[in-house]
Amino acid sequence: MSASSATSSSGAIMSASGKTGKASKIVFLLILLGGLAYAGICIYHDLQGVPSSSLIVYALLTVALLIALAFEFVNGFHDTANAVASVIYTHSLKPNTAVIWSGAFNFLGVMLSTGAVAYGVISLLPVELILHMGSNVGYAMIFALLSSAIIWNLGTWWLGLPASSSHTLIGSIIGVGVANQLMSTHQSTSGVSWNQVIHVGESLLFSPLLGFILAALLLIVAKRLLRIPALYQAPENDAPPPWPIRLLLIFTCTTVSFAHGSNDGQKGMGLIMLILIGTVPMAYALNHAVPQEEWAKFSANSQAAQKTIEELLPPGLVLHTNTDVRTQVTALVEDKQGTPEQLAALAQLIQIVEHNLSKSDSLRNLPPEQVGNIRNDMYLVSESLTLLQKNTLHNQYTLNTVQTNNLNAYHRSIDHATKYIPVWVKVLVALALGLGTLVGWRRIVVTVGEKIGKTHLSYAQGASAELVTAALILAADRFGLPVSTTHVLTSGIAGTMAANKSGLQKSTIRNLLMAWVLTLPVSIALAGGLFWFFRLIF
Repeated sequence: MSASSATSSSGAIMSASGKTGKASKIVFLLILLGGLAYAGICIYHDLQGVPSSSLIVYALLTVALLIALAFEFVNGFHDTANAVASVIYTHSLKPNTAVIWSGAFNFLGVMLSTGAVAYGVISLLPVELILHMGSNVGYAMIFALLSSAIIWNLGTWWLGLPASSSHTLIGSIIGVGVANQLMSTHQSTSGVSWNQVIHVGESLLFSPLLGFILAALLLIVAKRLLRIPALYQAPENDAPPPWPIRLLLIFTCTTVSFAHGSNDGQKGMGLIMLILIGTVPMAYALNHAVPQEEWAKFSANSQAAQKTIEELLPPGLVLHTNTDVRTQVTALVEDKQGTPEQLAALAQLIQIVEHNLSKSDSLRNLPPEQVGNIRNDMYLVSESLTLLQKNTLHNQYTLNTVQTNNLNAYHRSIDHATKYIPVWVKVLVALALGLGTLVGWRRIVVTVGEKIGKTHLSYAQGASAELVTAALILAADRFGLPVSTTHVLTSGIAGTMAANKSGLQKSTIRNLLMAWVLTLPVSIALAGGLFWFFRLIF
């Protein structure tokens, strides 16, 4: 591409990104206020019949929710810009149309997500903090990790660097966990769940590598099978590509936007659920919408699960009467040893949960003062069953088909009662992501389109990178793994540049790598420092 056409591409992007019209600002503001009003009405409805808390609790709830939504808003204009980069840069859609289109499919992705990623991120947190979310330490954790993630995201966005919001959030969680462990003197459960961090870290590490390789291979295959010269050209001036190519790029933008919403949106959902459970557990600790027919099966599922675990114990094993079963099960979740004593305690805790729940005809009608403790017990049971079913305990246990089915049925009942996302939370997160897309796409588009390779992005390169990105994100969503849209897409574009023998701009690649490498230590240090600061305040 010539220098003049290169300049015209950038110029077209920048000219199209002029001042936002007054009508657009009004619509933006109305959507924002409408979303907040809807959430407020839903919260008011949920709190009906719940004993009133102090004004300080409601103030903390409001501030924490606003910060969580600010994180998703920043995530929207930081990460989602990658989804619209190709259609804007190639003039397949006008910028305003592209960001509205992308925002709509981000919204759909969030609304149709499973919630598995949301609770996968939560499981990174120290067990101690999850069990004591309503304490001052819990508030300090939420404010620290959200504030640090927002600060780093804004900094890298300002520099035009496609750094990862997922990477930032994971680093912030690690920082809070490390700081909490350093500040605790006796809690073995006060630190980060390193096994889960490694598990998530692997997905964040290998997904960009897969993106690089698969996007390069897809471009090579496309060149062999689709001999359409226009497909492999970079955009000229502000002319849109031919209609078939234009439709392809709109499709790939749509899939990335939907996939981004389905995965990244869940991180905000998980954080909001932590806030709700910590501040008003009587309303949100348990899922009040569990159907009556499922509730009726809970007792039978509990007894079958308890019997199954007891079958794994050595004959004649009896726990000492002074044994604290919750401490034993907490140790099981933390150290993953799975000693016979810990499994015996797990069986007893299942019995305790079943006994407490049998006192009421539904989760909504449980005694308010018991809700928080019951949820903590159910959380410990669920995490223990996950370890047992995945056969990751140090003392290995072999389950037969009947035992596996019994534990699966009970595990589903437990998770349905505790791992849920209210519709209004999905709507609010979806709006934050979508509105964020409308605001901040400009800085990232030029980086993706012009500054990764030595030549400008061609239509085929953009489509290949986006198709691979969408496929990897949706696969990760299926397995409950958080991945970075930014990392996968930019790696995919770099892969297509390598496959095309276009060369890579060393300065941009160096800056991207610096952002990726620095994100983890900076967010860890920032979150740890903020956690210490907030602990002094609360």
